[in-house]
Order: sequence, then structure tokens, then C-alpha cells
Amino acid sequence: MYKKAMNSYQMEQIHALEMIRRHSEKMKRPETFREVKARGFDLESQLAGYLAFREEISRFFARWFEDICTANCYTSGVSACCSKDGIIVFWADMAINAFFSGPAEPEQLERAIRSPASDAKCIYLIPGGCAWRIKPIVCEMFLCPDAENAVFAKHPEAESAWLDIKERKKVFTWPDRPVLFEMLESIFIEDGCDSSLMHVHKSPGLQRLIRNRA
Repeated sequence: MYKKAMNSYQMEQIHALEMIRRHSEKMKRPETFREVKARGFDLESQLAGYLAFREEISRFFARWFEDICTANCYTSGVSACCSKDGIIVFWADMAINAFFSGPAEPEQLERAIRSPASDAKCIYLIPGGCAWRIKPIVCEMFLCPDAENAVFAKHPEAESAWLDIKERKKVFTWPDRPVLFEMLESIFIEDGCDSSLMHVHKSPGLQRLIRNRA
């Protein structure tokens, strides 16, 4: 039995995860890739491109921030990036994680949601680290001002690389053109899913961008 009832944030996350688990095979079927490609969107290449982008970000952080962030934030226990119920998860984050995960990994996410390891930290922060295989983009792109100032003041080339990374993130997430995060929501919506994590379709601002596309 779980120790306590889930709060609204946990319920939101578990509801989305359960739908992803029920419907994720649709995203992996060859006919889905063919149907989406017929609409002019190459889902396979977009997923591969996004994975390569995430690997690039990981290398960037390992080079410039891993030491300072581990010592000053994670080890000390004052981490602002793993705050309680503060992680903005997109539907696409869960869909991409499921696409690249093994069979047991969604169960690890479910356990983390239902029974958090800490009452003060992110529900996905388990004793071994983050429960995600490919963590949400908002987590991957988080840099606190102290870390930025410490690194960028000494290494302007790192700041230039970071600004380029932030701009290229929009290729996958910012729907002023057809983007991966929008398409993944659409695929599941067409399969009967609905979730508050479908921010591209739920946000008035992002919907305005879509309507204003040429």
C-alpha cells in the first residue's frame, strides 16, 4: 500500500503516464510514421534529431556545469532544479521517454509518482537520481543564475554555445512551424487521449502561434 493519497500534481502526472502506457505502441507502429510523413512531417527523423540534440546538451553540461552544479546544489541538498511539484512536464516529454525506454522504466516512473522518495523534492528524484531515461526538457535546460554567472563570466564561449542551444530548442518545441512536441500531442489526441500536459494544444499563447503560421 502507498503511504498517502496523491496530491493534484501527482494525479496529473499519473493520469498522463497511464494514457501514454496504454497508447504508446501507436507511436511505434510503422503505419503511424507513414501517416504522419504523408502530412509532410518526418516523425522518425525528428525523433532522431531530438535525441541527438539532447545528447549534445548533456555533453555541454558535462563540460561546463557538472562539477559546479553537483558540488554547490545537488550534493548540498539545496537544489532548486528538483523542487517539490515544480517540474513542468510536457506530454511530449512522457511520449519521448516511453519511446526510448525499456519495458521496466515506465514502472519506475509510476512508483516514483505514487510514492515519492522525498516529501521536499521532485517526485521523480529517486535515490539513484532522476527516474527518467530522457528527462523533461525544462529539467535538461535548467540553469540557475549563480551557475550561469560562475561559468559564463570566465568562459564567454560557453555562453555563446548555450544561447545557440536555447534557440535550437525551439525547432522541436516552439510551434511557429510544425514541431515535434505539437505532432506527438496530435498523434495521441487522434487516438482519443486528453491531458492537461498537452500544453501545445492547451496553451492560448501557443495556439495563437499555430493559428498565425503561414
